[in-house]
Amino acid sequence: MLSRPKPGESEADLLRFQNQFLAARASPAVKIVKKADKRKGKEQSTDAERPPLQDSKDVVMLDGFPDSLPALTPAPPKKSKVKSASVHFEDEDPEERLESHDRHITAVFSKIIERDTSAVAVTMPVPTGDPFPRTFHRSEIKSEVQLGSGKKSIFAQKMAAKRAAEKAATTPSAAEFVEVRSAAPDALDPVGSMGETLLPSSRDDKDDDFLTSQHPCLITGEGLGSQKSEQEAQAIHKENLEKLRSMSEEEILQEQARLLAQLDPSLVAFLKSRHGNNEGSKKELKMELNRPEEFVESLPVAQHGVKSSLSMQESGLEEHERKEESMKVEIMDDDLPVKPRKEWIHMDNVEFEKLEWMKDLPSPRQKKTKKGMQARFSLKGELIPADADLPTHLGLHHHGEEAERAGYSLQELFHLSRSQVTQQRTLALQVLGRIVQRARAGEFASSLKGSVLRLLLDAGFLFLLRFSLDDTVENVMAASVGALHALLVSLDDEKYLDWTFSWYQGMAAFPFVPNNEEEEEEEEEELNGTEKSQNKKLKDENKPDPDVARYDVVKGLLKTRIQHRLRYILEVVRPVPSVVLDILHILTHIARHSSEACSQLLDCPRLIETIVREFLPTQWDPKVAEPGFLLTSLHGVACASAMKFIRVLASGGRNATARLLNKFEMKSRLSRFIAEEPLDVPLPREEATRLSTESFRLWAVAAGYGQACDLYSDLYPVLVRILQSLPELLSGKSPVVELSVQRAAAVVTLLTHVTQTAGYAAELQAKLSSNNSEDSEPIPPPPVVWSQVSGLQPFLETSLKKILQQLSQTETWQTLQPLTTTCVIFLGVYYSAYSQQPSVNPVDCLEELERLTSEVLQPLLSQPAIDSMWDLLRPCSALCNPLSCSPAPESVSSIASLSCTGGKPPLSLVGSKSPFPFLTALLFLINNITHIHKGLTSKYSSVLGFRGLKDYLHQSWQSGPPSVTPSSAWILRHEYHLQYFVLALAQRMAGTCPDSTQHASLHHCVAMALLSRLLPGSEHLAHEVLLDLAFNPEFLPEGKAGGPEAADFSDILHLGTSAKLAQPGSAAAFLPKVTRGALLRESYQNLPSIRSCYLSHFVHLQPTLTRSQASYQGQNYLIQSMLLPEVRGPILPSDWPFFPLISLYNKVTNAETRGAILNSLPLDLINTVTWNLQWVLLLETWRSKILQSIPTAAKLARLMCVFLTGSDLFLETPIHRYTAALLSVYCQPKALDSLNLDAPLPGLASFHDLYISLLEQFEGVSFGDPLFGVFVLLPLQKRFSVHLRLSVFGEHTNILRALGVPLQQFPVPLERYTSPPEDNLNLLRLYFRTLVTGALRHAWCPVLYVVAVAHVNSFIFSQESTAQETDAARKSMLRKTWLLVDENLKKHLLYYRLVNAESPLGFDLYEQLPPMRLREERVLPSAWKHILLCLEEMELICDSSAISAKFLEISH
Repeated sequence: MLSRPKPGESEADLLRFQNQFLAARASPAVKIVKKADKRKGKEQSTDAERPPLQDSKDVVMLDGFPDSLPALTPAPPKKSKVKSASVHFEDEDPEERLESHDRHITAVFSKIIERDTSAVAVTMPVPTGDPFPRTFHRSEIKSEVQLGSGKKSIFAQKMAAKRAAEKAATTPSAAEFVEVRSAAPDALDPVGSMGETLLPSSRDDKDDDFLTSQHPCLITGEGLGSQKSEQEAQAIHKENLEKLRSMSEEEILQEQARLLAQLDPSLVAFLKSRHGNNEGSKKELKMELNRPEEFVESLPVAQHGVKSSLSMQESGLEEHERKEESMKVEIMDDDLPVKPRKEWIHMDNVEFEKLEWMKDLPSPRQKKTKKGMQARFSLKGELIPADADLPTHLGLHHHGEEAERAGYSLQELFHLSRSQVTQQRTLALQVLGRIVQRARAGEFASSLKGSVLRLLLDAGFLFLLRFSLDDTVENVMAASVGALHALLVSLDDEKYLDWTFSWYQGMAAFPFVPNNEEEEEEEEEELNGTEKSQNKKLKDENKPDPDVARYDVVKGLLKTRIQHRLRYILEVVRPVPSVVLDILHILTHIARHSSEACSQLLDCPRLIETIVREFLPTQWDPKVAEPGFLLTSLHGVACASAMKFIRVLASGGRNATARLLNKFEMKSRLSRFIAEEPLDVPLPREEATRLSTESFRLWAVAAGYGQACDLYSDLYPVLVRILQSLPELLSGKSPVVELSVQRAAAVVTLLTHVTQTAGYAAELQAKLSSNNSEDSEPIPPPPVVWSQVSGLQPFLETSLKKILQQLSQTETWQTLQPLTTTCVIFLGVYYSAYSQQPSVNPVDCLEELERLTSEVLQPLLSQPAIDSMWDLLRPCSALCNPLSCSPAPESVSSIASLSCTGGKPPLSLVGSKSPFPFLTALLFLINNITHIHKGLTSKYSSVLGFRGLKDYLHQSWQSGPPSVTPSSAWILRHEYHLQYFVLALAQRMAGTCPDSTQHASLHHCVAMALLSRLLPGSEHLAHEVLLDLAFNPEFLPEGKAGGPEAADFSDILHLGTSAKLAQPGSAAAFLPKVTRGALLRESYQNLPSIRSCYLSHFVHLQPTLTRSQASYQGQNYLIQSMLLPEVRGPILPSDWPFFPLISLYNKVTNAETRGAILNSLPLDLINTVTWNLQWVLLLETWRSKILQSIPTAAKLARLMCVFLTGSDLFLETPIHRYTAALLSVYCQPKALDSLNLDAPLPGLASFHDLYISLLEQFEGVSFGDPLFGVFVLLPLQKRFSVHLRLSVFGEHTNILRALGVPLQQFPVPLERYTSPPEDNLNLLRLYFRTLVTGALRHAWCPVLYVVAVAHVNSFIFSQESTAQETDAARKSMLRKTWLLVDENLKKHLLYYRLVNAESPLGFDLYEQLPPMRLREERVLPSAWKHILLCLEEMELICDSSAISAKFLEISH
């Protein structure tokens, strides 16, 4: 390390120290950097410009520090005028450079130039009477303040005005100049006349003198520094004018475009701005007339084409100038509220654009545009019309865009919801919630294009609410809860769900799961139900929250752990009652989503505890019930909404119910709220009644699982007291009579499920006693036995009799209908369980049923009011009126809804006048009675004879069902219950009442339609219909009443069809001809076997069938959940009659995919296909309308599975016969007209792929079977895709040798193949090639031979004008046709006339060529060209003898 210099050391020592330091190459401690000169604006020495350090120089620098401080904000770099002006060259002499920059006084004096004043006029002072010259004051000068005055001071403006006035005294005034302009309008017309003056073709002496007298606009000559500067500028100006006169107009425009492209746009803008800034002086007026740009722009209108190319470059600038000018004029013309005065300081130059905000808004007007206008909403969520003129004090104009329009757009509300001001966030969320509420009510359906809800959800509205829920401000949280409530909850949906709770099977409901989830089910086809649910759960867990919420909003909210946030708000924030109710409604909607959602709510820490503790307490302040009491907090007060949430949560599953009853002590709450009458509960009357009703419903749900029945014995006196008070409801004196009826209906529903549970007590006790150790864990019997419920029937039957007496009073009946319905359902359940009790005497049971029939039901059925109920079935039916269950206008697929917003009309299935609930309950009771006492069946024969019922059934099965949505599924399920009970009653009467068979066909059609419509959860009903109705010979009276004979007679007479009904033969052996009547007779006799076949193929539905049976048969101990399976569609597909055949095809295909080969098919598979074909033949003949919903193409595709299954299955005699019979049905004209192979087919990914498989199968195993050949030929009709025909004639030409379907056995008219003429050139070439090469012959494939000849003949003799390539191909094909060796083919192609299926050839021939075709012969080339053509066509003429013969023919 070097030491510091010491005292006494000389400079030589310091130099020696420096040399040592440099030799050691050590890094210096300090570096000297020369800072930039701030006065020059740019650093003189940067890292790039600084030369590298050398050892010979002593340089000190500081590393790591910049030369200048960094800028805090990005700004354009400053440019130094000094540095840019100092340009140095390497060969420049330094002395000359110093001389050029010399600032000495002598240099300055040497460059003085005296101004020439010889031409300046000398004015003498004006004599005045004052002793001294009068001083000048700027107030004496009048001048107009101009907007474009720039940065000139007021004094400078006055002086400029003074000089202008003095100059105007010696020169012509502006007014005189204006007069000159008016005297020569043609010369000054800015549009066209001036340009015409300057053009050579239209110049005259007068205009020429005018132009030469003008001064230049841009060139002033001031920079020349000479006495004759103005003269020089004028000379330049004249030279420019002469140059312009010598140029044509095109050259002028081209030169102008070139200049504008080269000049800086800012310079062009500056030059143009001089016109507007110098408007008051004479010189600037002259300059304006001589501007080159204006000169060119004022050319005649004829040059618009050239001008348009120029305007594209200047459009932006000119448009901006026009907008500014129009704005200034508009502002100046408008009346400002505060008018500026000249006396005000700094207001002599009024800047109107800065005062624009003070003027009134223009009146809003609706723009006539096809794109529509932006929707704006008021603070109440109402849509404001575009032309509404609302005052500004309403606070609807605080936005920038469209300032004149009142209201706020969705985008502005979204922006406001993220404001830092709490009140603004709260207001925005409140307004958005009101908009959503009105949108769901359908208020915007007719006014707005698109869906508001879908737009909001796509914009992230859901997560905006979720983020706002996490806000720390209570008002923002309350607004978010309200908006989320408006988005998810529909109180009308909840109202109608409560209304149907006491209907037959009304406790069970479909989950609120959207049915449009984006899942790839192809990958899950081979998974069972458990694996599918687990796989689906894993997929949802791995997806981001927005992706999940896109197809399921509730599932997306649960992923964000919304239940934890709502629990925090309820427990910690403790909001106002309205927010608490909204949260409870939201939780109720989430609980209706699925069993998984119920589990997540139950597992949420302290959520259920908080709700039960705070909103279902056992005691609270009695002041709540006082009239006029203002409830400021709902915490600590019992709430009916909380009890309803617990009830809906219990519907999620029996395990959830058990946890609620035991862990969360809901049993004690039930006892507390049930034991006390609503009048005694310290709550408002309506709230107390609702709380009691929800308590009974919760108990009913628990009893539906066989739980909480131990409370029955404890609360039995309370239940009896309620039953004794039921007749009091008839008086209607209660102020809350509707709520009281709902409460009474809930009590009867509870007793119904308790009775069902008690009915199986003896059976479970017997199973428990006889249980072996090897069996599974036994189910313990319930704590209630039959003897405890046997005394309920007299109370309810007595009440029912009294209520039925009010049947004629419409209003009273409509009010009491829910209670009447539940009473009838109770009697049906009671007698069903009563007949199965071992302690009951069967005779006593039968006598009870006879008494009930004679005393109650028969008098009821004879009343006129019941007849009118049957007449109301059709107006209230959802099947007959599909629009009644259509989705709401603003329904979105990601939020399940019942579309009940606004209420349902009275004449609807769930309306107030609907007869469906009572009639369904009545039919349920009658079916149970006739099932127990078959002798009473005839007593109820009048039920099926009601005209209203028959009309309803007839229309319901013929109308197509509505699409399956959450709203339609909920409604249709109840309607299907009524139809099933009608069919079940008809089935019981079929064997006992001969008169009932007259409607057997109608009932069978209804049963077949019902099979393809029943929804998940009703598998038991579908099984019963298949077992007892669909294949019941009693419901096919045609089999006994001459149906087969009628079919044969129809075939003989060809009734209703002109098609040939001949059936193709078989390649296996000669089959004796069997009529369709014989096949129908055989099929009718095999109905029991057919039924067994179908039941065995629906065995995959067994797990769901077991769960459904437990629900419909009242086995409460087996019910796992009140939530039905998710609805994806009906249980059975619409083409279920083909299901065994499809199942067999899939089985064989899957086996072949895995590498296995099925060489032989067992006998049962042959029988399965036969029975399947027999059933389809029966339906197509006697129930053809049932299968109308299946497209004809889909039916043919299903029948093709017969040929694709196995190798020779189609050759089996019964299969071949029934397939041929079905083919004849599908080849009738109506069926062929409806055949569409180009449309997507249900259950089929691609018909083209299926057809290719059929072709490959035909090549391998067809044996030339004609029936198989017809199925191959059917898709080749002209109106179907050309790709099918290209596949045959291009890739599978080998089948042409085996496709020998005789013309007499071909059931399709040949005109469908030959008309219209083929226009595909590739296919025509393939037709011609297969004909001339011999691949297609009449002996091998007569049908396609006729088709190919017809199309080739039509093409080669076509007279239509076509493309050059097509015409060349046509002529070439015609030449080759004349040179064919095969005379028969040549004759067929040239002499073809028309298709004729009766002819042996399949077509007729001309005896001689028509004249038009003879003219086509003249286009043939000369003989030598024929020879060359023959040489080219060696592939057509193979042997030498044929060639010689052809040469001889040509020579002749």
